[in-house]
Amino acid sequence: MKTLCGWLGLTLVAMAADWPQWRGPERTGISQERNLLAEWPAGGPPLRWRVDSAGDGYGTPAVAGGLLYVIGNKGVEEEFLNAYATADGKLVWTYKLGKVGNPDQQPPYPSSRSTPTVDKGTLYALSSDGDLVSLRASDGKLHWKKSLRADFGGEPGKWAYAESPLVDGEVLVVTPGGKSATMVALQKKTGAVIWKSAVPGGDVAAYSSAIRVNAAGRGQYVQFLDKGVVGVDAKTGEFLWRYEKTSTGPANIPTPVAFENYVYSSNSRRFGGGLVQLNAKPGGVAAEEVYFERDMPNTLGGQVLLGGILYGTNSQGLAAGEFLTGKMKWKTETGPGSVLFADGRLYVHGEDGEVRLVEANPEGYREKGRFTPPNRPQHTRSREASWAYPVVANGTLYIRDLQTIWAYDVRAK
Repeated sequence: MKTLCGWLGLTLVAMAADWPQWRGPERTGISQERNLLAEWPAGGPPLRWRVDSAGDGYGTPAVAGGLLYVIGNKGVEEEFLNAYATADGKLVWTYKLGKVGNPDQQPPYPSSRSTPTVDKGTLYALSSDGDLVSLRASDGKLHWKKSLRADFGGEPGKWAYAESPLVDGEVLVVTPGGKSATMVALQKKTGAVIWKSAVPGGDVAAYSSAIRVNAAGRGQYVQFLDKGVVGVDAKTGEFLWRYEKTSTGPANIPTPVAFENYVYSSNSRRFGGGLVQLNAKPGGVAAEEVYFERDMPNTLGGQVLLGGILYGTNSQGLAAGEFLTGKMKWKTETGPGSVLFADGRLYVHGEDGEVRLVEANPEGYREKGRFTPPNRPQHTRSREASWAYPVVANGTLYIRDLQTIWAYDVRAK
């Protein structure tokens, strides 16, 4: 039996210390990197470089093969993907994706918002307007392009598309939303359609990204849609199950966390997190609620599962709770933020811009350093915050805030 250290679903072909897609090599927010600083000096780890040309946006960078890839925008007429050298932050190439999706959204946050996916020298990226591209990762040369709106009748949420494409073997999975092709599977080399899944209810796409799960005897893709978390058969796209209780907030953003036959989802700091157990039933899969707890980690910054403990933030701050029971272990007043795990510690990028290093310890909160990146860009939109997730790759911590990216050396000396 597996230990509760996180769901090991699929791994992209990349260097062990790369961060080639949303939430890392296995979409769990967990890095296998070692020999990192156990504690930060006052003021934070050494700054290697900084760029201010990434464009506006809330998406997390991807790092693979010596390049950092990030999507940004200038105004609402130009959304683009930039590739920077991880050695010095110099721009290597740029590719124009299209326009910003739903520019008249309310409340107004019209910006880029997804993370590219890098697999075997190919990069897949989705713009906020639903332009899906396959590019050569080394120089940005176009292989193929699709429009989730035009090609699949896609219907995004009011804040446009925010999904990061999922690569599973030879398959690319994306979520157009809508009645006829709520989710689709494409041949990753050509973009040809393998299946279209018409999820009952015709959900519009939300702002989460899908994961691959093997549960209840079925290989399936689990995605957080506007009306709830759903599972569809990985081979056929057949609808299998839905869980609605965590979909009552304004925006379904965090990627679900899965382990064996269990799936955890959360919506917003005001509502909570819920765990369901997936069981086989005649003709499909049943999702049975195990618990719904308001204090469990639940903010848009995601969660990581380690040794049976779920770490993340709630409305007050960093928190830890038992994954299978919902029993809280501890919580803090540090404020909400996004999290990842590497080498025994949690890296937390607070919505207030502060970055913290904290032991992943079920016994209590043990901080090992904090700093605020210098000369942060100004947030001018109402309630806008530092929403981009942190990245740790090849001994470097990357922090993004709107158009700025900082690269910090976190290698142990």
